This record gives sequence, C-alpha cells and structure tokens, in this order.
Amino acid sequence: MSENLLWVPDTCALPTTEQPLRVAEFTDLFAAALRRVERVAPTRLRLELAATHEDTARDLAARESSCCGFFAFSFVAAGPDAIAMDIEVPAGRIAVLDGLANHASATRAK
Repeated sequence: MSENLLWVPDTCALPTTEQPLRVAEFTDLFAAALRRVERVAPTRLRLELAATHEDTARDLAARESSCCGFFAFSFVAAGPDAIAMDIEVPAGRIAVLDGLANHASATRAK
C-alpha cells in the first residue's frame, strides 16, 4: 500500500481504485488551506483551515462520511478568515485518526 494510503482503513467502503483519488483530494486541501493541526482528544482531531476553502472541506467531509461512516465531521468558525474542521472517530479507530493527523501535518500549507 502506498505511504499516502496508510491512514485509509481496510474497511473503507470506497472502491479501491477511487481511494488514491480521495486521498489526493485531502492532500490538496491540506496543502492549500491547512494552517494548524491540533489533537483535541484521543478520538478527535481539529484542523484549522483557511475559510476560503470551507466549501471544499465540507464537500469532502460529506463524501468521506458517506463511505466511511465512523468519521464524524463538524465545522465551526475559528477566526475571521479560518474555520475549524473537527474529525471524531470511535475509540477503535484511533489509529486511522493518527494516520490522518500525520498525513495532514506532512502536507500542511506552508
């Protein structure tokens, strides 16, 4: 499995051929908009994004939730030009969240 796909769980319902494309969408979002990664709790990750990418983030979160139902996404304002995308998983999926956090940190906007 590609290093970029390591955070994708084996139980992902997205067809295998589409998984690299979804990871690329997250990578593009992180590279363009991610400002900060914060582990709020063992099962919750907060990603601060540029508000200009809110529509993209919400669309991606909705599509990810529909195929990987254990992800719970929520959004709140994080300042005048930022939003926070919180991602929560059940305790049994902490390793997936760890991988996503590592991927986000590695591809974060500079």
